[in-house]
Amino acid sequence: MIKRKRPAPAPDDDTPERASRHTLALNPLINLRPEDFVQGAKAILKAVAANPAIAGRQAGRFAGDLRKVIGGKSDKAPASGDKRFADKTWTASPLHRRLMQGYFAMGDAVGGFVEQTSLSDLDKSRAQLVTTMLIDAVAPTNGLLTNPAALRQALDTGGVSVWEGAKNFARDLAKNRGLPSQVDLTAFKVGENLANTPGAVVFKNQLIEVIQYGSLSETVKQRPLVIVPPQINKYYAVDLSPDKSMVRYLLSSGIQTFCVSWRNPTAAERDWGLDTYVAALDEAIDAVCEITGSPDVTLMGSCSGGITAASYAATLAARRQAKVKNIVLAVCVLNYQTMGDSTLGVLITPQTVAAAKKASSLRGVLDGHDLARMFAWMRPNDLIWNYWVNNYLMGNKPPAFDILYWNADTTRLPARLHADYLDFYFSNPFVNAGALTLNGAAVDMGKVEADSYVVAGVTDHITPWKSVFQTAKILGEKTTFILSNSGHLQSLLNPPTNPKASFSTGTIAHKDADQFLADAERRGGSWWLHWREWLETRSRETVAAPSRLGSDAHPATTPAPGTYVYEK
Repeated sequence: MIKRKRPAPAPDDDTPERASRHTLALNPLINLRPEDFVQGAKAILKAVAANPAIAGRQAGRFAGDLRKVIGGKSDKAPASGDKRFADKTWTASPLHRRLMQGYFAMGDAVGGFVEQTSLSDLDKSRAQLVTTMLIDAVAPTNGLLTNPAALRQALDTGGVSVWEGAKNFARDLAKNRGLPSQVDLTAFKVGENLANTPGAVVFKNQLIEVIQYGSLSETVKQRPLVIVPPQINKYYAVDLSPDKSMVRYLLSSGIQTFCVSWRNPTAAERDWGLDTYVAALDEAIDAVCEITGSPDVTLMGSCSGGITAASYAATLAARRQAKVKNIVLAVCVLNYQTMGDSTLGVLITPQTVAAAKKASSLRGVLDGHDLARMFAWMRPNDLIWNYWVNNYLMGNKPPAFDILYWNADTTRLPARLHADYLDFYFSNPFVNAGALTLNGAAVDMGKVEADSYVVAGVTDHITPWKSVFQTAKILGEKTTFILSNSGHLQSLLNPPTNPKASFSTGTIAHKDADQFLADAERRGGSWWLHWREWLETRSRETVAAPSRLGSDAHPATTPAPGTYVYEK
C-alpha cells in the first residue's frame, strides 16, 4: 500500500531568525556581475599556478584527512548552526558519517589553500566566494541518494515525494527562472493577512502614498512619527502579522503613526534620483504636519530608507527649517568607508560599480528580482540549497512565512537613484560635508540638530553593527545607540512578545564600537519598550485622539494599505 505524502512541516522555531538574516530587502546598493564570479574562478587558477607549494601541502593534508575518514578516526563535524546534517543518520551510519566527514575534509583543504595564497585582497575575496559556492553545491545533502532524510521520505511515501519534487522543480523552472521558491505565495494576501492595520491614504504624489493609521488609544502624543522604508521592498515590513506589527505597537502606545509607501518605478521614471525622493518626502511631511497640527515630526528610516531620511534632515538643516525634531535610524550605514570589511563591501570596486550603473541605466531600473537572484548566490546554503532540499528532494511546499513573502515582494529602483547610492561608496557624503547637494542644499550632517536613536543588530551581516555604530557617531552626542541581539530585519521585528529578545545600550562617547560593547548596559526584553519611553518624552503633549483620519486639506481616500503597494 502506498503511503500518502506527509504534509510539509511548519516553520521551525528559528525560521524567523534565519529568514531575517538573509533578507535582500534592506541592501539595494550592490549588484555583482556574473563576470565577478568568472574572475573569482580565474583567481583560483592563478593561485594554483603561483603557489604550487601551498597547493601541494593542502593536497597532502586532504589525503591525510581522507585516510582518517576512511579509517574511522576523523573528528570532523558540522560547524555549530549547520543544520544540513541534523539528521541522526549522518552520525549513526558509518557510511554516511564518512561521506559527511570526507566532504568537510575537502572543504577545509580548498578553503585553507585560498586563505594561504598570495592573492590580492580582492582576488582572494572573489576566490573565496567562488570556492564556497562550489563546495556548498556538492554537499551530499543536496542529492536524493545521498540525503538520508530525502531517501526515507521517498520510501515512506512510495515515491510520491519524488513526484511532488519533480512538479515543484518544473514549476520553478517555468515561473521562478530556475531557482527554488522560498515561500508559498498562495498563503498570503496584502491587505488581508498582511498589512491589515486599519488606516487610509491621506497624501499622494507621484512617488509617495502616506498612510495614516487609526488610533488604538483615547489619547495620543501630538508629535507624529513618520516611517520611511527602503525603496527596494514594499513598506509593510513594519506591519506584517498583528503579533509582530511595529505599527500596531506604536498605535497602542499612543504614538500617531504615518507610513510612507513608495511607488514601484518603471523605466519611464529612470531619472528619479535621491533629490526627487527627498523633495517628495518634504511634501509628505508638510501634509502630516498639517493633519496633526504639529509643527514638526519624528522621522524614522531603515537601511536605504534611513539614507533618504538622513538626506532629508540634512537639507532641512541647510535651509534652517525645523520640520524634523527627532530622527530614528535602524540598520542604516552612513559612513561607507566602514563597509570595506563586510562580505559584500570587499567586492566593491570602481569597475563593479561602473558596470552596475551601466546595467541599470540601459534598462532604466534596477529590478529587485534580479538583485535577489544575485544575493541568493552569495548565501547559497540558506537561500538556494535549503529550499532545493525542501522543495525538490523532500517534495514539500516551500514554507508559508510572512517575512519570506515580504522579501519576495520586491520593487525596482530608478536608474539614477541606484547610481546615486553607488556613488556614495566613493564620495561618502555623510562624512564629507558638502560632497552631496540635493535640491540646492548641501548635505552637512554636522548641522542636523535632532535627538537621534540608532538601532543595529549584532548578527547583521548586511549592515554590520560596528558600521551602524559609526552612523550614531555621525549624528552626534544626542544619539541613543541600541544593539539588538538579532540580525538585519529581526532587529526591526522585535516585539515585546519575543522571549529571546535582549539588547545593549549606552553612550556613543566611546572611541570605537568595541569599547561601547564593553561598557554597555545589557537588558533583557525588546528594545521597543525602551524606544517607547524615548518617544514618549520627545513627542510633545498628550491630546485627544483624532476623531477621523486626514483633514479637510488632506482627506482620507484609499483604505490602507493604499494602491502603490500592489504595483508589480
